[in-house]
Amino acid sequence: MTSATSLSIAILGGGKIGEALIAGLVAGGVNPKDIHVTNRTEATGQALEERYGVVPMTDNNGAASDADVVFLCVKPKQIVGLLEEVAQTIDNNANTVVVSMAAGVTNAAMEEVLAAGSPVVRVMPNTPMLVGAGMSAVAPGRFAREEDVELVTELLEKVGEVTVIEESEMDAVVALSGSAPAYYFLFTEALIDAGVSLGLPRDVAKRFAVSSAAGAGKMLAELGEEPATLRANVSSPAGTTIAALRELEESGLRGAVYRAAEACARRNKELG
Repeated sequence: MTSATSLSIAILGGGKIGEALIAGLVAGGVNPKDIHVTNRTEATGQALEERYGVVPMTDNNGAASDADVVFLCVKPKQIVGLLEEVAQTIDNNANTVVVSMAAGVTNAAMEEVLAAGSPVVRVMPNTPMLVGAGMSAVAPGRFAREEDVELVTELLEKVGEVTVIEESEMDAVVALSGSAPAYYFLFTEALIDAGVSLGLPRDVAKRFAVSSAAGAGKMLAELGEEPATLRANVSSPAGTTIAALRELEESGLRGAVYRAAEACARRNKELG
């Protein structure tokens, strides 16, 4: 298998996800001169070149030419059109692995655009990859070989954790990972507003709420305890925490989470 540090990589779309991927790849030892990044404006490409040393381009076909891996880092509605644009270039290199970083679009939809047998991998990343703490779900297409999946996994591990799943599980994974950081941001935002309502200055309320979110996340990740156990450990009988938790339960927090996850998964299916 080709070493991840000696690949030719094309990143089509240098937005937030594309830039996070660039930052992780470069930090992980990939030569920035082996990373060709396309943007609609030259100014954006020049900024990425200055920050990371990558090769900026505005021609998608030029970037994809001779690439070992092509990452599609655009919005879901743009994936198929972008793939149609570069299909001939990719078809000329049978070893190119195409990786979609967008929600909704299925492997089958991408495979239909490319020559028969083209290796395609569908990925659902999440925004914590911007700080090297992402979670990427990897769903191989029909023609993706084991070594293709290993290569994509190795690259994505430079921006966080990676889990290989069945594509049939992707709708649920989007709800539990791809979109989930937004749920935590919303809860933290509400907690900050509650602190202000209780009389704290907003900057102080933000410091406490953000620190609590970060600390709780670290405990969940590192202690190996069930969330219910960690919750119970700070819930003294007739205490302050249990009074707050009762309000959350009576307000339907748990049911709201179920419905939110179901709505997210349903929308992901619709996008496909």
